[in-house]
Amino acid sequence: MKITDLVIDPRSLGNKFWLVSVSPVNEYKDNRRTDNVTGHKYFVCLPERGLEKIGIKIDGKQLMSAPETDYVEVTFTGLEVFVYWFSGQPQVGSGISLVKG
Repeated sequence: MKITDLVIDPRSLGNKFWLVSVSPVNEYKDNRRTDNVTGHKYFVCLPERGLEKIGIKIDGKQLMSAPETDYVEVTFTGLEVFVYWFSGQPQVGSGISLVKG
């Protein structure tokens, strides 16, 4: 079994997600970055996990802009957590919306 075959229960991340930034995700061909944007990565802090920061990749068009304040609380639908590493960080994800307060 490979470590990348593991699927993690999303509840282990906690119940709160604070969106802090958004970045485009570019396609790579032959180990080179192209100008083709294939999705976006939403960086969130996990307040119930010591403010750990993770990136959640969602393919397709940008669903939400980065907050104008320090952070905004969001929720994810269909969140899948699995192990794959990029720049030393675990990656996860799909579907995002603001928490209505």
